[in-house]
Amino acid sequence: MAEGDKDTQSQKMKHRPIVRIGIFLISHSFFVSVVCFTAGIVALLLLPVLAKNTYVSENALMPGSANPMLSSQDVAEADRLVKDMLGLKEKSGEVGKKTPNLIARNMADLGAEVYHHKFHPQINYFHPLDFFSGSSKSGKIPENSSCAVCGINTVGIIRAPRGDGKEAIVLVTPYNPMEIELSEALSVALAYSIISLLTRVTWLAKDIVWLAADSRYGEYVSVAAWLRDYHTPAFGDLGKLDAGMCPEINTLHEQNANAATDRRVNTDFSRAGTMAAALVFKVVNEHEETEKDALTIFAEASNGQMPNLDLINIVNYLAVHRQGLRVKVEKIYALLNSVWLKAVGDILHFIDKVARSINPQWKFAIPLEDYIEGAATLASSMYHQALGLPTGSHGAFRDYQVDAVTLKISSRVSLLNKSARYEFLLRIGRLIEGVIRSINNLLEKFHQSFFLYFLTSPSKFVSVGVYTIAFVLLVVPLPIVAAALYSGDNGWDSDSTNKTNPASKNGLSTTIESWRWLHAAKVVFIVHLWGAIVSLLPYLISRLHGMTPTTSMLSWVSLSICTLLILYQISGSPYLCSGMPQSQHRQWAIMKAVMIAAAAIGLGIMSIINFATAQIGALMVVPMCLMAHPLKYVHRLGRLRALSLMACNLFFGFVGFPPAALLVTRVWSEGCNGVNLGDFWIWLESLWAWNSATYLYLFLVHLPCWVLSLHILFHPC
Repeated sequence: MAEGDKDTQSQKMKHRPIVRIGIFLISHSFFVSVVCFTAGIVALLLLPVLAKNTYVSENALMPGSANPMLSSQDVAEADRLVKDMLGLKEKSGEVGKKTPNLIARNMADLGAEVYHHKFHPQINYFHPLDFFSGSSKSGKIPENSSCAVCGINTVGIIRAPRGDGKEAIVLVTPYNPMEIELSEALSVALAYSIISLLTRVTWLAKDIVWLAADSRYGEYVSVAAWLRDYHTPAFGDLGKLDAGMCPEINTLHEQNANAATDRRVNTDFSRAGTMAAALVFKVVNEHEETEKDALTIFAEASNGQMPNLDLINIVNYLAVHRQGLRVKVEKIYALLNSVWLKAVGDILHFIDKVARSINPQWKFAIPLEDYIEGAATLASSMYHQALGLPTGSHGAFRDYQVDAVTLKISSRVSLLNKSARYEFLLRIGRLIEGVIRSINNLLEKFHQSFFLYFLTSPSKFVSVGVYTIAFVLLVVPLPIVAAALYSGDNGWDSDSTNKTNPASKNGLSTTIESWRWLHAAKVVFIVHLWGAIVSLLPYLISRLHGMTPTTSMLSWVSLSICTLLILYQISGSPYLCSGMPQSQHRQWAIMKAVMIAAAAIGLGIMSIINFATAQIGALMVVPMCLMAHPLKYVHRLGRLRALSLMACNLFFGFVGFPPAALLVTRVWSEGCNGVNLGDFWIWLESLWAWNSATYLYLFLVHLPCWVLSLHILFHPC
C-alpha cells in the first residue's frame, strides 16, 4: 500500500507544470539560450521604436499656463551688467576679487540676502573605505594649499513673499572670474534679469537661491563645495577658513567693510529651505548656422541617476512650444553614419510593409532618420548612465536627491550684435521664468513621473518597464545553462559523459560526486577574491609620487599577475582534477556552471546599483561565459561548430579584456593616433574619483569572468 502511494505521488510530481517546464529548459538549454540571447539583442534594437512621447505627469506644474512677465527693461539691466563685467576684464589687477564684489553689489541692489562662500579646490582621491559613502566625492584639500587657491562663490537669496521658507529653487550660473568671457557674462546677466523680476512678483511661494559659482577650478567643484556646506551646518567658526591662514582673501571683506554698498554682504553662511529643484544654465559661444537658437539638456548624474522626467518635460515643452528653441540631447554621432544601423532600419521598414499588407492597422516602424537618430541618442544615454560620471555640475545636486539639469544655450547669430543679444536674453529669460513658475506651483517634490528611463530624443523616452525586458532576455540563459551543466543534461558540452558511470553505483562514488562542485567553487571564489584585491591596488600605487599613467598601469598589471600567482600557490592549482575518471571529464563543466552562476548574481546586483552598466555588461559577459569551452575537446564538436566556437572564444577573449575593449573603442572613435597604455589608467582614475559603481563592476564581476573563461579554455580535464 505504501509503495502504491509512493508511485502515485511521484507520478503527480512528474506532471507538475513548473517541473516539466524546468526539465524542458534544462534539456534544451543550448536552443533556449540562443533564442533568449537573440531575442534580447532584438529587444535592444527595437527600443527606439518602442519609445513613447514624453508627457507632464504632475498636473500642478501647468507649464505655459501663464504669460511671461520678463520685460525688455530687465534685459537692458542685464546688458548693463555684462558691460560692467567685461569692463573689469580690461583692467589689469584684482579682477578675480572685483568680479564677485560686482555681482554681490548688484544682488544686494535687488534686495537679496548676499554672502560670499569661500572654498578650497579639493583633489579627488581613491579610498576604498569611502567608495559609496560619498565623502570621497568632495576629495581632500592639498597639504600645501593656501588662500591664493581659494574660490569665491557669490550667493543671493530671495525670500518668497507667499512662502514659509521651507522650500527653495536654486539657479546656478558658472563663470570664471579670472578670465571671464562674453558667454559667461551673459549667463550671469541672464540670472540677474530673472532675479530682478522675481523680486517684484507676488506669486512666488518658494525661496530663490542664485549661486554665481566660481568655476576657475571646475564647475562641479564649486557647486559641490557649496552644497556640502549647505547640507552640513557648522557651529561657531569650525566651517570657516582660518582668518590667519587667508590674508589674501580677507581683503575681500576689508573692501566690504569700507564701502557702504558692500555692508549688505554678509560674512555668515545663509540658507534657504529644502531644495525642490535646481537649474544650471550657461550660455556658450557655439555659433551654428540654424534657423533657431539651440538648447542642449544634460541630465545624467553619478551612477546613472537621472532627475525626474517631469523636469525635463517642462523644459522641453516651454522651450519648443513657447520660445521656439531647438532642443537637443547628447548622441553618439559616429552611429549616425553606421551602415549596420541603417540596415536594421531597412529591415524594420520591410517588416512594417509586410505587416501593413496583412492588416493596415498594424504599424510599428518609424522613419529611418528618426530610428537612426533615436538609436544614437539611446546609445549615448545608456553610455553616460553606465559610465557613472555626471555630465555637468547638476550631478552635485543629484547626490543630495535634488532634481537638477544643466541647460547649455547657444545662439544662432553672433552675440556681439546688441539687438540680437537683447532678443536672445529675452527669449531664454522667459524660458527660465516659465520653468521656475512651474516648479513654484508644486506642493511636494517631483514624484509623479519616471526616475528610471533612457532618452531617445528630448521628447521621447524608454521607461524601465520596457528596457528591463531586454536585460532579462540577455541574462536568463545563465541560470538555465548553469543548471544544465551541473546536471550534465545539456547541449553545450556534447563531449561530456552524460551516461551513467558504473563506478558511481557504489555509495562512496556517489558521495564524492555530490561534492564535486567544491573545487570549482573554491577556484571561482579565489578568482573573485583576486578581483577584489586588484581593485584595491590603485590605492597603493596612487600613493607613490612621480608615477606617470603608463608606469602606473604597468605596475598595476605586474602586481595583479603576481597576486594571482601567489593566490594559486596558497590555494592550489585551478586545474586540479579529482581521481575519478568521470570527475576529471566533468570538472571543467562544473567550474563553468559555478562561474555562470556567479556572473548571474553579479549582473543581478549590478542592475540594482546601475542598470545601464548591467545592461551593457550583459552584452559582453553572457556570450563570453556561455561560449567558454576547453580547446582540448573542441575537435569533438564537428568542424563547423568547432571553428565557430574557437573564433567566438578568441573574439571574446580579446574584447572581453577591459583594456582591450577600451583600446578598440578609442581606435573606432578617434583613430590610432594618441592611443597608449596609460589611457586605461586615466580612464579608471576618473571612475574611482567619482565613485562610479562601474569601477567595482569591472573588477568584481567582469574581470573574474574573463579570467575564469580563460581557465576553462585551457582546462586539461
